[in-house]
Amino acid sequence: MPKAWIKERKREHYYRKAKEEKFRSRAAYKLLQGVEKHKFIKPGYVVVDLGAAPGGWTQASRRIVGSSGFVLGVDLKHMESIDLPNVRTVIGDVTDSQITQNIRELLPRSADVVISDVSPNISGIWELDHARQIDLARQSLRIATSVLRLRGNFFVKVFQGDMLNNFVKEVKQHFSFVKLIKPKASRGKSSELYVLGMDFRQTRT
Repeated sequence: MPKAWIKERKREHYYRKAKEEKFRSRAAYKLLQGVEKHKFIKPGYVVVDLGAAPGGWTQASRRIVGSSGFVLGVDLKHMESIDLPNVRTVIGDVTDSQITQNIRELLPRSADVVISDVSPNISGIWELDHARQIDLARQSLRIATSVLRLRGNFFVKVFQGDMLNNFVKEVKQHFSFVKLIKPKASRGKSSELYVLGMDFRQTRT
């Protein structure tokens, strides 16, 4: 990586803040800012964190839910365990048809919230990266609709592009309230957005 980029990143406010507050990534503040405004994670909630590595969102979720809640972090990569009560991590692939069953077996009850910061390996070809990101968001939605309790919530990363509107329509089929969010901690030049779905209403078949 270019030294200038690394230097700029280390000066960046949320990077330094994450170091000071012992979060594993600056991305923790994207989640915290969304929750502060929309209250989609609350104390005592059961949270499934998809694409959890290196663990910033898992840490942030545990901070919100407290000792009465539960957080399960899921990622393709091995993630260093978080030494806190009621936090578990597991290796899993969101595109695997068995993942929903594996998640259910690890939860104390149906999830209150599914959050997903899953990203593809970036190719640099915008149309391809956008399509891959929407596919991962769609896989995250599939998992959410299988493990959420009724009236549960969903928060997922997407990239801007021509496939986004159709994905938002899909989310609206399952949730009463749907909103696109750009947290302040997300870099202004970044094309990432987050889709928030609240009040899961579809009865499972």
